[in-house]
Amino acid sequence: MNSISKHKLRKFLLCSLSILMVLLSTDLSIAKQVTFEREYTYQASEYDSKVSCRANALEQVKRLLLEELGTYLESRTEVKDFKLTKDQIITLTGGIVRTEIAKETYDGKTYWLKAKIEADPDEVIKSVNSLRKDHQKTKELEETREKAAEYLKEIERLKSELTLSKGDTKKQGEYNEAVNRLSATDWLDKGYTYHKAEKYQDAINAYTKAIELDPKYATAYNNRGVDYGKLGNHHQAIVDYTRAIELDPRYEDAYNNRGVDYGKLGNHHQAILDYTRAIELDPKFAMAYYNRGIAYKKLGNQKQAIADYTRAIELDPRYEDAYYNRGLAYYELGNYQQAIVDFTRAIEIDSSHADAYYNRGLAYDELHNYHQAIADYTRAIELDPRYAEAYNNRGGAYYDLGKQIEAIRDLKTAARLGLKPAQDFLRKKGIDW
Repeated sequence: MNSISKHKLRKFLLCSLSILMVLLSTDLSIAKQVTFEREYTYQASEYDSKVSCRANALEQVKRLLLEELGTYLESRTEVKDFKLTKDQIITLTGGIVRTEIAKETYDGKTYWLKAKIEADPDEVIKSVNSLRKDHQKTKELEETREKAAEYLKEIERLKSELTLSKGDTKKQGEYNEAVNRLSATDWLDKGYTYHKAEKYQDAINAYTKAIELDPKYATAYNNRGVDYGKLGNHHQAIVDYTRAIELDPRYEDAYNNRGVDYGKLGNHHQAILDYTRAIELDPKFAMAYYNRGIAYKKLGNQKQAIADYTRAIELDPRYEDAYYNRGLAYYELGNYQQAIVDFTRAIEIDSSHADAYYNRGLAYDELHNYHQAIADYTRAIELDPRYAEAYNNRGGAYYDLGKQIEAIRDLKTAARLGLKPAQDFLRKKGIDW
């Protein structure tokens, strides 16, 4: 049928950032909450300031609270099914929940804190399940926890040395630096919780504070870059990723993320260089292959895009976006049967993927299987009732089957939803919508 042009594929080529490989949308403020409260008293030494006392006390009370929450979650059946150690549970929940200070006092000798964690266990478990599959973010959380433990040990060591060598200004400086680095890890955690809540400017402010306390904190630069990118400031994001790479030349996440923002600026050749470097550093980095596939697609190299999507799928057989985008690439090459196979796999992984149904409908349409195309367009519309392109193309398929009434009905709906090709066609036919 030539009178209605089929709309081209809606290509949502998703370039997820490594801190967002699994975007957690946990709302810990809703019902079924449990609350854990702990107190901690830190005895100040003559080398401590109010700032260092608070940093030590806060880290200790956080550890007590996460230990208690971890014990609580460890007993849940769902968590047992994840086969995680208690340390892994604590590490992951540390990236999900936020420690809130209820009260604190300092009299020059002792710093007393009362803190709490409020959480909906079911929501935390869902987030743990998602986060445990995110290799890159899990690694970052593990490193942050290890750093905090390392800084606590360093603080204790330096405190002992200062007792033996009173007035040692160099040691005092090292002690203060260790305290600052410990505080920086807390600001990093705060930044991530703001990021999850989509409070990107607050996240940037938290990461900036971490960087002020520890100017060589590569992770803080990387994460701040992610949130600059979220706010559309891709140039500043690239500056932060570059600084992270200068501090840690083997930081594969920063290369991957910088590639994403170069892509947002249309510099796909540079993006490919960054994705390739990320892959060299971690040959099992599925997302980097996936993102490089997107960059190759943007440059019109569908075959190389397919090769990269395929490698991402080999590394992660449930990589829904990789199947979906490989389906788009096969469609562009006219391989509609293989496109259908990939769209079907994406749907098997996520049955709510409206675009996968829509694009599979397009592929069936190209093969003149109009009944199946209509079924897929219909499912896309059920999932997204304002899917104008799906109404438009279902109308086209009805026309191909000689069902004029159904066709005009769908075209009118597409036109009312603002789709210009449907409007132009109906206007040309003298039909109001």
